[in-house]
Amino acid sequence: MCRVEEVKALPDYKLYLKFSDGVEGTADLSDLVGKGVFSAWRDKKFFDSVYVDAESHTVAWPGEIDLCPDRLYMEITGKDVYSLPAQQPSASVKG
Repeated sequence: MCRVEEVKALPDYKLYLKFSDGVEGTADLSDLVGKGVFSAWRDKKFFDSVYVDAESHTVAWPGEIDLCPDRLYMEITGKDVYSLPAQQPSASVKG
């Protein structure tokens, strides 16, 4: 699973993204504007309120709107789902 470390709204409904493995680039989301929950993006100020959810490391907006980081990673890198980085195992705590 890809983890987003940084996100910044850009003009024309694009996002600058940086992932935990160092991959960074721009994703064009203009094709989603006005569709379903993404109708809120018609308000540019709302689109610009994008942030990285601290718990899930996804790209998110207020109102529980979010995007799968894997989809964004594939758009930036051109990789398919079978080429995505594996999720890092979580550290176990021994008592």
